[in-house]
Amino acid sequence: MMADRKPIELAEGWSFMEKGIQKLIRLLEGEPEDQFNAEQYMHLYTTIYNMCTQKPPHDYSEQLYGKYREAFNKYINEKVLPSLREHRDEVLLKELYQRWGNHKLMVRWLSRFFNYLDRYYVLRHTLHPLKDVGLLCFKDHVYAETKKRTKDAVLMLIEKEREGELVDRALVKNILGIFIELGMGNMDCYEKDFEEFLLAETSAFYRRKASEWIEQDSCPDYMLKAEECLRLEEERVENYLHASTKPKLLKEVEAELLSNYETRLLTKEHSGCAALLKDDKTEDLARMYRLFQRIPKGLDPVAEIFKEHVDSEGMKLVKEVTEAVELAKEKQAKAGPSRDTGTSHEQQYVRAVIDLHDKYLLYVSTCFCNSSLFHKSLKEAFENFVNKSVAGSTSAELMASFCDNLLKKGGSEKLSDEAIEETLEKVVKLLAYVSDKDMFAEFYRKKLSRRLLQDKSASDDHERSLLSRLKQQCGAQFTSKMEGMVTDLQLAKEKQQNFDDWLKEKGKKLAIDLSVTVLTTGFWPTYKSIEVALPREMVEGVEVYRQYYDSDSKHRKLTWIYTLGTAVLRGNFQSKPIEMQMNTLQAALCMLLNDVDELSYQEVQERLRLPDDDLQRLLHSLVCAKYKIIKKDPEGKTISKSDKFSFNHGFTDKLRRIKIPLPPLDEKKKVMEDVDKDRRYAIDAAIVRIMKSRKVLQHQTLVMEVIQQLQRMFKPDLKLIKKRIEDLIQREYLERDKDNPTLFKYLA
Repeated sequence: MMADRKPIELAEGWSFMEKGIQKLIRLLEGEPEDQFNAEQYMHLYTTIYNMCTQKPPHDYSEQLYGKYREAFNKYINEKVLPSLREHRDEVLLKELYQRWGNHKLMVRWLSRFFNYLDRYYVLRHTLHPLKDVGLLCFKDHVYAETKKRTKDAVLMLIEKEREGELVDRALVKNILGIFIELGMGNMDCYEKDFEEFLLAETSAFYRRKASEWIEQDSCPDYMLKAEECLRLEEERVENYLHASTKPKLLKEVEAELLSNYETRLLTKEHSGCAALLKDDKTEDLARMYRLFQRIPKGLDPVAEIFKEHVDSEGMKLVKEVTEAVELAKEKQAKAGPSRDTGTSHEQQYVRAVIDLHDKYLLYVSTCFCNSSLFHKSLKEAFENFVNKSVAGSTSAELMASFCDNLLKKGGSEKLSDEAIEETLEKVVKLLAYVSDKDMFAEFYRKKLSRRLLQDKSASDDHERSLLSRLKQQCGAQFTSKMEGMVTDLQLAKEKQQNFDDWLKEKGKKLAIDLSVTVLTTGFWPTYKSIEVALPREMVEGVEVYRQYYDSDSKHRKLTWIYTLGTAVLRGNFQSKPIEMQMNTLQAALCMLLNDVDELSYQEVQERLRLPDDDLQRLLHSLVCAKYKIIKKDPEGKTISKSDKFSFNHGFTDKLRRIKIPLPPLDEKKKVMEDVDKDRRYAIDAAIVRIMKSRKVLQHQTLVMEVIQQLQRMFKPDLKLIKKRIEDLIQREYLERDKDNPTLFKYLA
């Protein structure tokens, strides 16, 4: 039957197809017309099928492909373009969107009618699919003619919206959808014909706005506007722009609102970054961080201002406490001797530094989102002022004193256990900024030893907690001696119990109650060992204890440090008996006067065998201080070698138990000397360690490596390093190269 079928001629077949196309156009244009029924659709489809499957020369596939394109072009030129030329602005956009919708419908219907052509002819000849041909016709004629007016109309609507007017966002989104679809798989149309112009318009719009706002608004007000603009632009992208536009669009806004005015904005008088920090405007500072992190290196100047501000606040504290201590010293000098040494001001300084650190650490975590840049600024600011001298003292010394005050019984800081733990943790955090950590360690060790030996420590748990924190912060070597001290004291209590048991076992009874604390020399600070002639009661106790110790611990030598001992004496005064707690040396002096009415200075010295300095200090504490247990002839406030001393029977006090202090020696000088000595050893060890591994090294490289190795504990002085190198050369650990004096060799 197929062979008998008469071929459809091109003119005849196309005439029939044209009628179908006209019917479709009338439907699209909204003219009265019935919808296609199944029979009509099949007839049109079959006509194309037949015209494409006829044997040559009646296979009209090529001609039909061309006619398909012509049908679109004819419709566009006769109907679409004339209607679009009549309109402008928003009306143009609405008309264009409607025409685009109609065009897509026409493409869908015609591509169905011509479907056989699409499936075989187009594939075999690698041509544009029919759907793409329809879109290309629209692009080549409608889009090419209207794209400029369309772009202008869309930009006008966007500007209106930026100025606060309500616009038809759906319409804008739909029109931009045409730009994207006509790219047919790429974004060329959208980017070249719309986005480039949008970015230029955006830049110009915000340039105008920024130039107005920077003149009339404060920094916080300007930032509020800038943040709102950025939020609205992001919203704009979500509502109708393509997602790929977002970074480009925001970059333009950020450049005009933030980059171009950053310096002016941050340094605005009364409202810039420094003013916001001064007035604690945390919300504004957080907004500043959010805004300026958007631009390249935008946070650098903010972090610099933050560092300067924190440093300035810290230096203000240093100045205030220095002035307060100087003032206190002047008042003291005028008023005469006083117990107030200005320590309270220095304690307040450490507390103020902790509060300052808390405050700005909170700024870093909340306002500046824990940014490493701001952590670095905070660190540099604190390192600068914390390492300044405060009223003649270092922060290392003040922090050690602060911890001592916190941990000893009767300290001025009355805090709960939780608050003490929290404060200790904060002090350790501050210690990270101190360059002379070894100085802190030595001062702290001295004070820890006093607390432990005089039973002044308020809590063993707190002591161990702080050591644990210090160990974590500075390493095990930093706390090894201190931990040894705490352990020593526990062992000493056990040894005392063993001594008491030994006495019972041996049936020995001492004239006095004796308690001995045995310590390991290496852990504790070095104390001056004074040989003193003790009273017979004490001598007996010392001898008995030595017998016990020799029987219990062979190959160990006991060195007695009487200056650290305490004794309780009962003074039988005329008014009433009074118990007196005093130093062992003070007790020895008092007991000299038990059997005699009077002793000269010379006689006291002969009997105690003490050097002048120690004896004068001892006599002063009992003759001229608060509790005048001993009286001297002649009376006076100074001790002379011609003085005579006797027991003061007339002494009285409202208390029945008193504590008589011995004036403290100036430990500061001793600590400084010990630290200097330790530093010399540490530098020597570092130099030898480095040279042992490197064998040959330039002077500059050696110095740098020594500093690098030791900077965790202290900042080595360059002159001292040079001096230690010279010393090691003399001691034949190193030698200079004969040809190059700046080159050192290790002598194995």
